[in-house]
Amino acid sequence: MTALRAQFISDYDGLADRWWDPRGPLAPLGWIARARARFVPPAGPGGGQALDVACGGGLFGPYLKELGYRVHGVDLSALSLREALRHGFDSVVRADISRLPLADASFDVVTAGQCLEHVPDPYAVTAELCRVLRPGGTLVVDTVANTRLARFVAITLAENLPLPGRPERGTHDHRLFVDRTRLVGVARDHGVPLRLTGLRPGLRDGFGYLLGRRADVRMVTTSSTAVLFLAAGRKS
Repeated sequence: MTALRAQFISDYDGLADRWWDPRGPLAPLGWIARARARFVPPAGPGGGQALDVACGGGLFGPYLKELGYRVHGVDLSALSLREALRHGFDSVVRADISRLPLADASFDVVTAGQCLEHVPDPYAVTAELCRVLRPGGTLVVDTVANTRLARFVAITLAENLPLPGRPERGTHDHRLFVDRTRLVGVARDHGVPLRLTGLRPGLRDGFGYLLGRRADVRMVTTSSTAVLFLAAGRKS
């Protein structure tokens, strides 16, 4: 199985058949996707256009569909994009997310889940997300903070404990973790004021999952953004 390279998001090809495995290494991405959906407003009466950047195998697509959007995805993994199409995406494009081949102000909602911490320049990606968002549209991203605590939780613990849902070793490179202040500043400079919210697994659900009594884990919000955090805002 191909390891995930920290500098790109292209090598999910080796995990393409695991996107929807509830006990596999990508399972936590599904838990986070459900939490992310709470920050996306429903589409208006005429529907809307949503872009999921680094969409992978399409875990977030069903939530955007339920909210009334036509769903479009961008990713570097061709096999993952094939999975996204199987799970309801209306269109997909294989591209570098730091240079989106899409017109300015094209989407009512732009989302990017668990990808900024895998790219060489997450702030250039953030500028692109803002560029393709329409005025009045909503941006929602979630990622890992550049803190010592995040390094310990996301790498030392999460990648090494022999537990279900454990990401592949080498999934994360702490040098790419995201500076929260800089992220907020870049988005603000591109017309999107962001509000940050921390996320963590629900403890009861987490224990139930580890014991095989639950199929997934609900993520809960927290005031601390020092590990996993979500940022949401509307474009002015």
